[in-house]
Amino acid sequence: MTTQRRSYETGHKPKCLVIVDDTAEWDRAVYYASRWAIRVGGGVVMLRVIETEDQNQQWLGVADIMRAEAEEAANEALDRAAGRANGIAAITPERVIREGDPIEQILDVIDKDVDIAALVLAANPGAEGPGPIITTMAKTMGAFPIPVTIVPGGLTDAEIDALS
Repeated sequence: MTTQRRSYETGHKPKCLVIVDDTAEWDRAVYYASRWAIRVGGGVVMLRVIETEDQNQQWLGVADIMRAEAEEAANEALDRAAGRANGIAAITPERVIREGDPIEQILDVIDKDVDIAALVLAANPGAEGPGPIITTMAKTMGAFPIPVTIVPGGLTDAEIDALS
């Protein structure tokens, strides 16, 4: 990825990217990102990735129905997350829905939006590990194109307020 970040240039504003997935801790990332946006006068981009699996052509009709249902669920999740961000920071975040591999889609969204200055993720506080995206990204974190903030999933609103 060679796209130069322009977040703080004239005519631009910094944004952070938040992944809205099916984990319980997405709310912590949205809360932190919304507070960050208030502090820096920036914005929030919320991404929901619909993971696609190889579709057998004879089941194309079923695949279309499944895709439509997944898109509806994605919009509902983004509605909840956007409502949360608006309640925290009185902002209207940008919403992006993509299909495919989550890491590839995250990187592509970052590459296409030169104002994204940070990725905010939240880690599962449980013994089962931090979550699938963080676990996968840990292998390539040193080569990631922007800073990544990982918010512990067990932090309260007040604790995040003190940090952001």
